[in-house]
Amino acid sequence: MRITNNMLINNIMTHLSSNLNRTMKYQNQLATGKKISMPSDDPIVASRALKLRTDVAEIQQYSRNMDDALSWMAITEATMNQINDVLQRFREITVQAANGTNTPDDLQKIGAEAGELVTQIIQLANTTYAGRYIFSGFKTDKPLLNSDGTFNVGFMENEYIQFEIGIGDFINVNVPGYDLFHRSNVASQGDVSSLFQTLDSIKKAINGQDLDPDENQHEKISNLLGELDLEIENLLRVRAGLGARMNRVELTGNRLDDDYVNFTKLMSLNEDVDMAEAIMNLFNEQNVYQASLSTTARVIQPSLVDYLK
Repeated sequence: MRITNNMLINNIMTHLSSNLNRTMKYQNQLATGKKISMPSDDPIVASRALKLRTDVAEIQQYSRNMDDALSWMAITEATMNQINDVLQRFREITVQAANGTNTPDDLQKIGAEAGELVTQIIQLANTTYAGRYIFSGFKTDKPLLNSDGTFNVGFMENEYIQFEIGIGDFINVNVPGYDLFHRSNVASQGDVSSLFQTLDSIKKAINGQDLDPDENQHEKISNLLGELDLEIENLLRVRAGLGARMNRVELTGNRLDDDYVNFTKLMSLNEDVDMAEAIMNLFNEQNVYQASLSTTARVIQPSLVDYLK
């Protein structure tokens, strides 16, 4: 086969173009820091990158869910701590009122404080987080208790708000009001909270209300202490359950942090270019290109036009 100048030139241009494409590839890698700029550069790397990016995005979303869950649970735990403080103070004044040495004036003062503490309990029962009532179950747009201690909302069993903090891993973040204030699995709208009923009974006994003619006021107050202790024990039970869930969320958060670091490292190893290797390859391609140009200048024979000059 006869080799013409056109054939030789076309072949040289093809190789020069290929060399320039490789040079541009390494220039793009150095400019972007990534091994590929489009899926066709390396389909395997591109496919793995999509999967790892999805995994990292899921971890970030679970972390945000975990932060929201911890915030909700933290305000709930803080509120229950305040309720516990109020109940402990209520118990102290109840024990004080049960003492037979109190004068009517003393009992009146104790009764006034008991009334304020009951009001404080109702305020705490209607605590909100981000505009949502934390103890109202699924009905977070409505306060839990009315001023008379009756439920403003009705409950179904297991009204737990769940956040997903992992693949198939859900956590209950709320404490339904019936569990904390009613010692019951259900509560209907208009029902009187068992906690409020106990507090109200003690308050009335301190104020000398609803007493039978032959009933001893101090003995009645003392007998009601048992009911109050049951309410305090119930509060401690609910707090313990919430604390266990908070510990679980914190442990999950530590795992998510580790997963984020690991998956980010894998994503970097998959996508990020080795700068030293890319620089070396770029210099090699540039040297090859310069050598190609030099060789081409010698290989291409002068044409008839050159002799006519």
